[in-house]
Amino acid sequence: MTKIEIAEAFSHGKFDKIIEFITDEATWEVVEESKFVGKKAIIENCNQVSTYFKSVETDFKTLNIITQDNKVVVMGTAKFLRNNKQISFVSACDIYEFTDNNKILKITSYCIQANEA
Repeated sequence: MTKIEIAEAFSHGKFDKIIEFITDEATWEVVEESKFVGKKAIIENCNQVSTYFKSVETDFKTLNIITQDNKVVVMGTAKFLRNNKQISFVSACDIYEFTDNNKILKITSYCIQANEA
């Protein structure tokens, strides 16, 4: 997988596809919410998020992807529905830093709860 494919898969919650691309020393910070240090902690959080995603219908949209060197930025939205009713809408920006061999070193996520635009 390319850096862009890995980043977009992670941003869309397809964690099972990219686990092998996370370095042991990786960090994931969800700004103003939480920080996960190390692959094990990141995977544990991914598992919790996946459980939530299975309880709702998700609609992820990628609005922009920006790349430079070993960095990829994915900007998008996520709509969460239950029983055909919107329960949440998030505008997000995920910044990924990779090693030279396409492994994630660091993720910084900005997630803003919002009304759908």
